[in-house]
This record gives sequence, structure tokens and C-alpha cells, in this order.
Amino acid sequence: MLILGLLAAFGEWRGIDFPTARWFFEASRDVPWLKWKFGADTLVFDWFGTSIIDFRYPAFDFLWFGWLSAGILVCAGVALIIASFTAGPPNPVALRRITRFKEIKRGYYSLVILLGLAALAALDQVVVGKEALAVRYNGEWSFPAFQTKPFKGSDFGIAGEGADAPVSYRKLKANFRSGTSDARAMVIMPLVPFGSTDDTLQPRSKSLVERDGIYYESGRRTPFFGLAAKYHDVEEGRFHLRYTLRGGKLSGAVDGWDAAGERVYSAEYEGGEKVKEKYAGEGTVGGFLAMDSSALRAVKYHPAPPMPEEGNWLGTTSQGYDVLAYLYGGLQVNFKAALIFLPIVYAMGITIGMLMGYLGGWFDLAMDRLIEVFSNMPFLFVVIIFYSMVPEQFKGLPVILAILILFGWMGIGTLMRTAAYRDKERDYISAARVLGAGTPRIIFRHLLPNTVAIIVTLVPFTMSGLVSSLTALDYLGFGLPPEYATWGRLLNDGLSNLSAPWLVSSTFFVLVGLLVLITFIGEAVREAYDPKKHSYYR
Repeated sequence: MLILGLLAAFGEWRGIDFPTARWFFEASRDVPWLKWKFGADTLVFDWFGTSIIDFRYPAFDFLWFGWLSAGILVCAGVALIIASFTAGPPNPVALRRITRFKEIKRGYYSLVILLGLAALAALDQVVVGKEALAVRYNGEWSFPAFQTKPFKGSDFGIAGEGADAPVSYRKLKANFRSGTSDARAMVIMPLVPFGSTDDTLQPRSKSLVERDGIYYESGRRTPFFGLAAKYHDVEEGRFHLRYTLRGGKLSGAVDGWDAAGERVYSAEYEGGEKVKEKYAGEGTVGGFLAMDSSALRAVKYHPAPPMPEEGNWLGTTSQGYDVLAYLYGGLQVNFKAALIFLPIVYAMGITIGMLMGYLGGWFDLAMDRLIEVFSNMPFLFVVIIFYSMVPEQFKGLPVILAILILFGWMGIGTLMRTAAYRDKERDYISAARVLGAGTPRIIFRHLLPNTVAIIVTLVPFTMSGLVSSLTALDYLGFGLPPEYATWGRLLNDGLSNLSAPWLVSSTFFVLVGLLVLITFIGEAVREAYDPKKHSYYR
């Protein structure tokens, strides 16, 4: 936590995007209410748009959420380090519970796998992203994925219209490989060189093989049916000639485009033979047909099937996103949501529940009635109603988590209330009260340590419920905005395109796999903390 907080603050100060550490400041930039806008000569509080006090400074944004998150991480990390040196010997009961947990192999290995997935998600742009990890050009190295500075085409020798445009690093890598630039130039891309969102790919294509006048998709034995094309530029998806094939032969309409993208040619084929054609471009039709272009390739419009040779191992979505990159983005969203949701909801549930059980009286009565009212309402419906009331510009992960937290603490609060009722009349609580201990000390130093078993047992199942809730809301269309990659939206996309089974199957596999891992961990923790199985009575 200390290292993460320091990396986040240092990266924002020096303009470096460290993996994971950049999340806090990115969220603060993207969500309007997570930053304060200081206008030129005027300080403006962005929540209300009201001028508070005049300043004589240039306009800038103060990313209060990012700096607050970095500060909390640093303080919490320092506190934990100090506590590790000042604490006494390990609790033997806790050590026995850890040993019992390790003996339950399915839970232990599930925890190892889950931690591995968390580490993979923390690598962020190193694993998945459309920006290059490193670029060597003219003997100099640059690191676009880790620099906040935007690069333009002119920075890497691109002239013409692309000089002032953002760099397409996949195309830049292809240009360097073709030898059109510096011979020593290179581009190092992430393992999956596509963005989770905001990276719509051109229609994909697959090479065709001709055998005895019949075209086949590479790796298949049946003749090809569908659209095929020759490309001016395969990466950009610019067609030269687009054909219709039936039974592996040219059959049907043909369209042609010149290098500027103007449709200038049309023709008709029957059984592999041309029966008519029309040309309206410059030069001769023979010169147009002889233009330099790719070999004939099968055109795969989105959602495209898995094509490992093109880098799309699990295919593409109907929006043109790479499925593997999208699944990775959804995994990151789930882990980020859990890291924010779990500490807050347990802090609220433990505090309010303990106060209800220990204080009793009117406070317990009022809070109990509130919990009963909201517990009898359908949870997802309540969240949908509240989320629908939020203005569109404020919608995002922080808002939906705030709504889920608003109702998510009630379950743990009820259990903490019961535990406090059970233990508050015991002798050690009476002794602490007689010695002058105040209510906060009794709750957090005496009652809380005796409820650790309940808390630890519930954490995995709470995380499982969070993942299910986010997936359900996104599937129903009331979840996160489109700039977030979510498994629920991908599942909805798959059910809307049943002819693309790779969408549903990949989403189902990762979702069920994650929930099974969390469930195995929860069952193992419950068995490790169960006193009935591991206690001896005399």
C-alpha cells in the first residue's frame, strides 16, 4: 500500500503512468465530481458550479480524489508497517486456522489462482493496451504507455494527414517491419495489443487458399461461402475489390474502390466467370484491377470469430472490440470495485451493527426498522431506481459503488448487531466498563476481535455478490457507461448475437470461473474458522 500510494503521487507529479497506480488519478480526471475546477482568476467548486473566492492563477483541475487516495494508501501502509514491528507474537489460534485453511486444497489453490489473477489485472497496460510499451526511432527510446504526454505521428516520421493525428502503434509497427522507416526502429506492444474499450477494430479478415480454382479458408477443407476482398491496406480495412463467393467460386456482385476510397468499379460473376463490369474511375479498367493490393482474404464483419493469426484469440464483439482485451478490462473493473466496496461496506456494517447491539434503545430500534424496510425491497430494483436518477455526466464506477454501498452494509450490520448483543453482557465487557473504558474502545478493542470469524467468513461471499450485482446491472443496461469494459454488457451482446457463440461462451467461462474460485475460498475459510469441527470440550 505504501509503494502503491507513493507511485501514484510520484507518477502524477512527474507525468508517469505506472500500472495500477494510475487508476486513482485517471478516475479523478474522468469523473467530473472527483475533481475541483479552478477557473482563471476564480476558484470554482465543481459540484455546485458556484464561485467561492477570487484567485489570480491560471485555470487548472485539482484532482482531489487521486491525491486523497494516494494519501490514504501511504498512511495506511505506514501504519501497518509500524504495527508489524510493535505487535507481539503471532496469535496461535490464528496460526492454527491458517494451517487448517491450507489443508483444504481446493480453497487454498483457489486463493492462489485468485491472487494470480489480481496480480495480472494489476499489470494493466503492460498486458493489454493499444499504446506501445516502448518505441525506438532515430536511436531514441520513448515509452508511450507509461507517459502522459500524447505522441503524434510526426514524432515517429509519419507525414501527411497522419502527422498531427494520434499514433496507431499497431500500424507503426507494421511500417517499421516493412522497412519503410529507420532500419533499427522497433515497436514493443503489450501481450494483447488492443484496448479494452475505445479501440474499435476494422472488420477482420482471414487469408484464403486457392486449390484447383476453389477458394478455402486457411485451415479448413470446405469451400468458402461469403464475402472476400483484396485490400489497399489490411490494417485500416480499406477495400480494393470486394467479391461474393459461393462454393469457393466468385459468384455475385463485385465492388471496387480506388486509393482515395471512391467507389469506381462494379462487376458481376457467375460460376467463377465475369459476365459484366463497369468502371468510372481514372485510367483504364485494366490498370485499376492491376493496382498493388493484398491477396484475396475472407472478410469477417463484427462480431468476428476467433482468428489467432490476426491476434484476436477469442474474436471480436459487435462494437469491434477484441474479446480477450474486453474480458481483461472487465476483470480489472471487478477487482477495482471489490477493493473500494469491501473496505467501506464492512467499515460501515461493523460500526453501525456494533453500535446497534451495544447501545440498544432508540438507535437500535430506528436502524433496525430502516434495515427491515430496505431488506424487503428487491435489491436490484432499488439500485436501478436510484441509479436512473443520477445525471448522465456523473454516472460511473464511483457512483454505482456508492449506491451499492448505501444498501450493501445492512447484511453485515445485522450480523454484527447480533454478535454485540451476545457478548456485551459477558464478564470481560463488564470488567472493561468498570475500568473506565469508553464505548469506542469496548467496541473496537474488545467486541470486534471476537467477531473476526464472522467477518472473514463473509468477505468472499460479499465479493461474489458484488460481481454478480455488477454483471446483472450491466446486462440489464443499468450499469456502467460504455467506456467501462463489463462482463454483463458482453453477455448481453452475446445473447443478442446468437450466431456468435464465442461471446456468450467466453463470458460464461470467466464469470462462472471467478465465482467458483471465490466460493471455494469462502467454503474453506468457513471450515477453517468453524469451532465445532476443530474444538475439544472437557
